[in-house]
Amino acid sequence: MKIAIPVDERNLEASVCVSFGRAPYFLIYDVKTKESIFIDNLASSSKGGAGIKAAQVIVDYKVDALLTPRCGQNAADVIKAANIKIYKTINGSAKANIEAFIANKLSLLDEIHAGFHEHGRH
Repeated sequence: MKIAIPVDERNLEASVCVSFGRAPYFLIYDVKTKESIFIDNLASSSKGGAGIKAAQVIVDYKVDALLTPRCGQNAADVIKAANIKIYKTINGSAKANIEAFIANKLSLLDEIHAGFHEHGRH
């Protein structure tokens, strides 16, 4: 099983990024092999549609679950269409969230927000 987590830095001790679509990196972690890779989130600098673009990256990596503090509606629609479950992260590092996920201590993210449309346009 592979999971994805938006992170601020390229290491397991990194904080989970508060913004899914604008996270600088995604950690892809394989629960079975314990392998982790970090990928650049090229959507983070998009003028618009960052969440949808980021969601497509997650889908393309064929993960089974996304661990994130929040997610916009458009991104959630893309992720859910690919049968990827979205879990709400806890405060702490990516590693702490991986451990919580494996121990079945994370709940499904049920508060999907409308998104931050027009981000950065003022």
